[in-house]
Amino acid sequence: MKAAQQDVFAREVDDAMREDQMRTALRKYGVPAGATVIAGLLGLAGYLWHNEHQQALVGTQSETFAQALDQIEAGRIETGKDTLAPLSKTGSSGYQAAVKLTDAGILLQQRKDEAAAQIFASLAADSSAPKPFRDLATIREIAIKFDALPPSQIIDRLRPLAVPGNPWFGSAGELVAIAYLKQGKSSQAGTLLAAMAKDKTISPSLRERARQLASQLGVDAIDNAEIARVSAPQ
Repeated sequence: MKAAQQDVFAREVDDAMREDQMRTALRKYGVPAGATVIAGLLGLAGYLWHNEHQQALVGTQSETFAQALDQIEAGRIETGKDTLAPLSKTGSSGYQAAVKLTDAGILLQQRKDEAAAQIFASLAADSSAPKPFRDLATIREIAIKFDALPPSQIIDRLRPLAVPGNPWFGSAGELVAIAYLKQGKSSQAGTLLAAMAKDKTISPSLRERARQLASQLGVDAIDNAEIARVSAPQ
């Protein structure tokens, strides 16, 4: 009986350590990375919007937005915001959404997380905004509020995005995996992380992080086909 109790205790300690490692990884690589560079926050959404509405990006609105980003990245925050102001009222739905993302990004850089989260939440709920922007806003809102939200709510909101083939699979998948772990569902977390590790559409750094975390959970995340190609004689 004593040996069994010790085994249970050891597993509980191991599970707690794994959860701490996962949450530490999220804090270290997830939220801070998205909070420091406005251009990075907008990059993927801008790319998607460009692909879907290429013609809309040509002309005065595009030039104005690019000018504002240059000003903001140069440290002239108020000047950049003044440049963006007309787009927030008369720009296309895509540019109005992009302005909101930029405003939220500025607030994140200023460590005004709650105010930034409010903007993200507002954009996520705006049915008139393009879906790529709403999805990005949802992820950023949840990343900011992660520790205060019930894991079930995180999973419910992000699960539609945390699937292979979705452009937000990596970002949403990592948050969902952590939420699963908070629920004690290490199997679901490991399976999701393994899928992320094998998905070549995800950035190499995120794939490697997912592989390492899946391995800590005892799930094989090695892409055998990729190993075979690398190991094959030339």
